[in-house]
Amino acid sequence: MSMEQLSLFDSQETYHPLASRVRPEELEEFAGQEHLLGKGKVLRRLIENDQIPSMIFWGPPGVGKTTLAGIIAHRTHARFINFSAVTSGIKEIKEVMAQAESDRRMGVKTVVFVDEIHRFNKAQQDAFLPYVERGSIILIGATTENPSFEVNGALLSRCRVFVMQALSVEDLVKLLKRTLKSERGFGYLNIDISDDLVDMIARFANGDARAALNVLEMAVTNGEVSAEKTTITREVLQQCIGKKSLLYDKKGEEHYNLISALHKSMRNSDPDAAVYWLARMLEAGEDPLYVARRLVRYASEDVGLADSQALSVAVAAYQACHFLGMPECNVHLSHTVIYLSMAPKSNSAYKAYERAKADAETMLAEPVPLVIRNAVTDLMGQLHYGEGYVYAHDTQEKVARMQCLPDSLAGREYYRPGDEGAEREIAQKLERIKAWKEKQQ
Repeated sequence: MSMEQLSLFDSQETYHPLASRVRPEELEEFAGQEHLLGKGKVLRRLIENDQIPSMIFWGPPGVGKTTLAGIIAHRTHARFINFSAVTSGIKEIKEVMAQAESDRRMGVKTVVFVDEIHRFNKAQQDAFLPYVERGSIILIGATTENPSFEVNGALLSRCRVFVMQALSVEDLVKLLKRTLKSERGFGYLNIDISDDLVDMIARFANGDARAALNVLEMAVTNGEVSAEKTTITREVLQQCIGKKSLLYDKKGEEHYNLISALHKSMRNSDPDAAVYWLARMLEAGEDPLYVARRLVRYASEDVGLADSQALSVAVAAYQACHFLGMPECNVHLSHTVIYLSMAPKSNSAYKAYERAKADAETMLAEPVPLVIRNAVTDLMGQLHYGEGYVYAHDTQEKVARMQCLPDSLAGREYYRPGDEGAEREIAQKLERIKAWKEKQQ
């Protein structure tokens, strides 16, 4: 059968990777997620009182979803069953549910943990639903995908969703230092590693505890061994992570320097520099989705209406990065960076919003003109809502001579088109519209 009780959390005499050996068994050892597990926080209280509801843990890899389920397994007085969404089918689900229903009648609770619940299809997820509804089981699901899209709505509505965040560098540094001293970790060795190198591992791991521990284990395994100690040098660590000297610096300043360099190189229509800074970021271990998000922003901020297709290209690159990840998505990012570098440039959309924002922040109570209000009740009609409104599609010019701004802002110009690319035509059209409106007046 493809499920086993406490299978992820039992200790055995055989070798386990470091990440498995130091897996926390108590809340006090758990790294990060203070917003959920800090003193007095709701999830911590539920666990401490053994009153957990059915719930979904949603977060990126290596942030403690399975570990937290293990802690619950050790604390709860319920029968705890681990399911693999990869290997379990409806037959196995129904067998466990039948046993859970029997146990419920005997007064015994059953907690079912489903790792990677997003891998279950609709039929498999539906098999849990009646038992969750009746309270036969308490379901704990873990997923790296947005449960709004990957978990059936009926099942999701009966679960509390707890969003788990990527671990901070500080969280990972504490975890690594505790591992170096722990008996379950490397406490039995005298390991010489500088704080800078511990910090380097934490930054490279990008919020993933498992990745950080795997790098530490590899570094210790390949360290320079003497009779007194095992020394981890920068050269050894760089070989283990394969990134040489490209890692971001201790304070993270280089992270912002490089994204700034990429952005400004594209703005200056320099594809060679832009691709170089892109490569610097990706080869240093930067999250490709972070870069892709910045490109989506850039597409509207710096290219804008001069080439509206730029936004579509950038969004497609983000999706490609999400589907493929590194290293395959590097070509999609390179494609997009070059496209954006060579696209005609306009910041008119950005500047239009900033101008409108300045007025909106200081003039928050300006009434919507009656002519463009909707008269959805008889009373509103009596108050002249929508009176004089002209449906632009019914006019020959496809434009109506109506004032759509509040009286106090009449005549304001927020959008001022540039003369690059497609925006030249937009500028000409806007001039014709304004000239026609003036003539009508």
